[in-house]
Amino acid sequence: MEPTQQDATKLSTSDLSIKQIAIAISDLPKALNFYHKVLNIPLAFEVPPNLAFLELGDIRLMLTTLQGSEQDHHTSVIYYQTTNIEQYFEQLNVKGVAIERPPAFAAKMPDHDLWIGFIRDPDENLIGIMEEKPPSDGE
Repeated sequence: MEPTQQDATKLSTSDLSIKQIAIAISDLPKALNFYHKVLNIPLAFEVPPNLAFLELGDIRLMLTTLQGSEQDHHTSVIYYQTTNIEQYFEQLNVKGVAIERPPAFAAKMPDHDLWIGFIRDPDENLIGIMEEKPPSDGE
């Protein structure tokens, strides 16, 4: 069977991966302090006064100030994964980060239990912190 012209123009999700996420901020030094110093995400480079890039594994985080009517817009929720959510939240608490919602069981998945907690950055962007724990027997 010959592929049709329509089939040839279909995009495959296997051709896509996430490489960079833009995070809307209002104050670059304050945002860098939070993401680089508090969350300990390595800084790749900075382009003052309104742009910085951090490296989180293979994904680049772009901190950028918004201009004009975009200033009141917050980004979608970004979820970061950790291997010990309780300990991570204890460290955030010690660093003075306001906890929006402490870590809690969120869902029983086929191969793990999903735990999620939430914090906010200095611009009030909601941030999810998650851990995929080994499945429990009782839930």
